[in-house]
Amino acid sequence: MGLTLAEKILKSHLVEGEFKKGNQIAIRMDQTLTQDATGTMAYIEYVAMGVPRVRTEKSVAYIDHNTLQSGFENADDHRFIGSVAKKHGISFSRPGNGICHQVHLERFGAPGKTLIGSDSHTPTGGGLGMIAIGAGGLDVAVAMGGGAYYITYPKIIKVELRGKLSPWVSAKDVILEVLRRLSVKGGVGYIVEYCGEGVKTLSVPERATITNMGAELGATTSIFPSDERTLEFLKAQGREEVYTPLSADPDAVYDKELVIDLSSLEPLAACPHSPDNVKPVRELSGMKIDQCCIGSCTNSSFVDMMKVAYILDGKTVSPDVSLSIAPGSKQVLSMISQNGALTKMIDAGARILESACGPCIGMGQSPNSKGISLRTFNRNFEGRSGTRNAGVYLVSPETAAASALTGVLTDPRTLGDMPEFKLPEKFYVNDNMIELPAPESEMDSVEILRGPNIAGYPETSPLKDSLSLPCSLKVGDNITTDHIMPAGAKILPLRSNIPEISKHCFAVCDEKFPERAKSLGASVIVGGENYGQGSSREHAALAPLYLSVKAVVVKSFARIHKANLINAGILPLTFKNPGDYEKISQGDTVELSGLRGTVKNGGDIIAKLGETEIPLCLDISERDREILLAGGLLDYTRETLGK
Repeated sequence: MGLTLAEKILKSHLVEGEFKKGNQIAIRMDQTLTQDATGTMAYIEYVAMGVPRVRTEKSVAYIDHNTLQSGFENADDHRFIGSVAKKHGISFSRPGNGICHQVHLERFGAPGKTLIGSDSHTPTGGGLGMIAIGAGGLDVAVAMGGGAYYITYPKIIKVELRGKLSPWVSAKDVILEVLRRLSVKGGVGYIVEYCGEGVKTLSVPERATITNMGAELGATTSIFPSDERTLEFLKAQGREEVYTPLSADPDAVYDKELVIDLSSLEPLAACPHSPDNVKPVRELSGMKIDQCCIGSCTNSSFVDMMKVAYILDGKTVSPDVSLSIAPGSKQVLSMISQNGALTKMIDAGARILESACGPCIGMGQSPNSKGISLRTFNRNFEGRSGTRNAGVYLVSPETAAASALTGVLTDPRTLGDMPEFKLPEKFYVNDNMIELPAPESEMDSVEILRGPNIAGYPETSPLKDSLSLPCSLKVGDNITTDHIMPAGAKILPLRSNIPEISKHCFAVCDEKFPERAKSLGASVIVGGENYGQGSSREHAALAPLYLSVKAVVVKSFARIHKANLINAGILPLTFKNPGDYEKISQGDTVELSGLRGTVKNGGDIIAKLGETEIPLCLDISERDREILLAGGLLDYTRETLGK
């Protein structure tokens, strides 16, 4: 039996575990990336491990999230990350150089390599034929120290692409169609692998748009084959030496299959407040809009920008619309500046933002109250834009640009004939904003610079055998990490200060939660299906840890958040009988006993609620059990390194 492309790469990087579906396996990571919203904590954790020099082929620290410097906090974090990078062997992409996933695709990604990043959209690298996985910062820190990354051997979804996209239909519409069919839960436990004749019609940046937003499926990652289009992109970047052809075996076996005829697709939009709430643009045409934001790691490539410039050329943005555009990297910004496309955008009335995450992560450009915002981003969770009652629609750059001119949601197919947009034969390459680390011989002389906002890792301790836990909060289905630990310009600067950021924990759901949880001393959170979907931010586990949350009991977890809870030493429990969710109310006290033995040996954990017994499952690996017993991954890693 042949192997899928994903299986080939995983097997070649296997360092531990039986290569069998459902088993936990450990894979070697060739590359890592961090960004500044998660990176400060990741490097605090890395330094705490005591490994003097990173042991990966390439590790890069990017500054792209917390670039709005309205106080000293973000600048101090950038300085801290830069000093750690210089000392410990990590390349440092300075503020203004671009969004981590865009820059990594351009300058460092390579077919057949493995990449782990402290950002959930790290699967962007799958557009180059990499196994690129988003994870919590502590998992990335361990990988930088030479440790393997542990995952459950995933199932594989085959998505066969046929035909070719019609004019004004884009790669964004492909992934929106996949989300429409599979939902935000449909990829949990899977890798999504694209194949078929239609793949050859898509450039690497188009493939990267699809793998990037594949994170919204809940998938472990997404991947495209490495072929002549991959070589074309790498040659244009001056990096053809890293090219290797890669594809699945003809007799590869998949766990699920999906066929998409590219020629049948039309412009789509994800409606509020979920990326899988997808409808055709034609059904929504004519809806008045207030704002368009073009950019993000999903849609800020050179070709995306050229399409937008073409649509805006010689026209003026509607007086009722605010249009902002953020090119994804310094490379893209330089090229559209040199060829005049940037001038066309400016002349049309677009507001040009720096090459960073910006509005996508809630850093500026919040819509007006009850405003309708079209965004070329990957998430439209409630409140993520910074305006709680805004309606955010996720669309392609073509749809956003066309709509910005008319003032209403507009099908870009009304624009007439579409010219051919091609990748340049040669990208403009200038890596002067990527600082290389100090030589190993000089690393001892490099001082790590810590600002006053940079606090340490929350205190942890080995798991107790019995816990009496009041329920400090009960929530429903599809609770995102934005619900648990919001982002935005006011909160992101606190990412390196867990005591301060914890004051905003669950603010979207219940502003009184932090105060209540802290007063209880120790507590449990109860939730529904797909708890913790969304970003990789480990702060959604670290803030509850600081607030003495000892366990989370839900119907089901999103992959990365469950791993982050384990890393933080918080028990991730699921109801054996989902109907038991109704039996626990906020304020009830749950008794857990015999925990150490059950966690070590397996079996149900029985929660006692008065005279009522509720069986709970702890579906984790043997290694995860050891991590929980130790009090979290940092404690476990210290113990392991000590041995």
